[in-house]
Amino acid sequence: GQGIEEEEHHSLETFNFYLSEPLSKERVEAFSDGVYAIVATLLILDICEDNVPDPREVVEKFHGSLLEALSEYGPNYLAYFGSFVTIGLLWFVHHSLFLYVTKATRIMGLLNVLSLAFIGGLPLAYQLTSEFAEKSHNEIEAIQVSCVITFFASIFQFAIWTTALLHERETLHPFARYGGKEHAFMFAKLALYPCVSLGTFFLTCLLSEFSTAIFHLMQIVIPFAFLALRIFVRISLTVIKSVMSLSRQKVVLLEEEEACLSPSETLS
Repeated sequence: GQGIEEEEHHSLETFNFYLSEPLSKERVEAFSDGVYAIVATLLILDICEDNVPDPREVVEKFHGSLLEALSEYGPNYLAYFGSFVTIGLLWFVHHSLFLYVTKATRIMGLLNVLSLAFIGGLPLAYQLTSEFAEKSHNEIEAIQVSCVITFFASIFQFAIWTTALLHERETLHPFARYGGKEHAFMFAKLALYPCVSLGTFFLTCLLSEFSTAIFHLMQIVIPFAFLALRIFVRISLTVIKSVMSLSRQKVVLLEEEEACLSPSETLS
């Protein structure tokens, strides 16, 4: 029995070591960039194939006005731009994350693959949100599916950073470690998409009549939210540093006053 327990303990240690083994960071980044590029290409291919007006239809239905014909496909183009912005921002977050990763591990590679699996589902989310009739039950469900895809694509990115923090001395640049210069901003940046997509999902459940407007508002607001996050984190860190410096100055002044007092005055 003791031999079996020792063997199981040894196999568990081997399994943990296997997951923490180093992985080529460059290969992870190259594979990720390839997936992001293919997904972005699939989006524009869908636009070119299904959402370009036929010349005969332009002449007969819209009296030769190409702009009027294109305006009919307006919701589809809006869904395309929203999906492309989502892919672009998720790539930006991924790039920022691996900018501070000094060594990738196998578990980080696994989490990255899971994130990319849901990134690959974003063209499906685009097709779902652009195909169904407005304010229909299917459209609401399509929007909720899109929120779920975005949530899991981003939550696995957050999990990569969380896993890296467990062995931060080996895997992360000092700026992104706990207490580092960029730690607070990295946390806010990686948590933004999971929080917003999850909030949008529940809002579409509660306010189903406004689900389309809520979803498109999320896609428009998030790019500005990234900028606002940077400003907010900078201001917060500046305020914290100023408060800490003021408290240190008060401590120094008190120590100087105590040093100037005579021993009898200090005892009194």
